[in-house]
Amino acid sequence: MAILIDDARWPAHGTLWAHLVSDENLAELHAFADAQGIPRRGFDLDHYDVPADALPRLIAAGAEHVSGHELVRRLIASGLRVTARQRRAATTP
Repeated sequence: MAILIDDARWPAHGTLWAHLVSDENLAELHAFADAQGIPRRGFDLDHYDVPADALPRLIAAGAEHVSGHELVRRLIASGLRVTARQRRAATTP
């Protein structure tokens, strides 16, 4: 089991954002995020969005730094990946 984090490459709200995922289960992901003070509002169905300045702290706490490609590959392999179609359906009232 591993918590994975990719490079912060996605701009929003005046900063760059990275993705934080688990390659095993969402309970592990939520527990890690809670322990690191990441607010639940940052969770987006299969990952947390985390600001660039949090990367060193999260890696020091045990998150494995991987490429975006590797993060997606391992998220898919875990069965936790939420597709774009599923994401749209989840946000449609």
